[in-house]
Amino acid sequence: MFSAPEQFSTATKANFDAQLALMTALAAKAFEGIEKFVELNMTVAKTSIEESTAATKQLLAAKDLQEFFSLSTAHAQPTAEKALSYGRHLANIASSTQAEFTRAAETQIAETNHKILALIDDVSKNAPAGSENVVAMMKTAIGNANASYDHLTKTTKQAVETLETNLNTAVNQITQATIKETPRVVAKK
Repeated sequence: MFSAPEQFSTATKANFDAQLALMTALAAKAFEGIEKFVELNMTVAKTSIEESTAATKQLLAAKDLQEFFSLSTAHAQPTAEKALSYGRHLANIASSTQAEFTRAAETQIAETNHKILALIDDVSKNAPAGSENVVAMMKTAIGNANASYDHLTKTTKQAVETLETNLNTAVNQITQATIKETPRVVAKK
């Protein structure tokens, strides 16, 4: 049988280890997100340089002003679509990284709460008579903290979903506007 101080010391060490594991997992997820972001930007930069070089060669080879403007207009729409695609990829990286953060945090918090409740139950079995109110108060406090965390998690998920929906709507509207405007620009030239 362990004494209460030993149990709390063991629980504190386990909690510290759990927090360290959570921070390590979150740091790893953050670096994965950064890697994806850097990879996306490197790919976009490389592709952009290649396409700009090819477009410049085409523009310089234009025989007259009409062909020059026609080629310029022809390159405008794909460029706008690529910018929109980049925005979608970026939003996807941010969304998936946030989801991984949430999963890691939820798992760790659930494990920690389970351990704390088990410790409280174990301590309450060995607690002196009359301490039932303190144990009940601790369980209530933990329950309230869990309810607050659940509410915060749900609110955060709703905010992220709303942001994603608004971003997708904006991207679709811009895409449609770009598609409609490109023929007008060609017609005016």
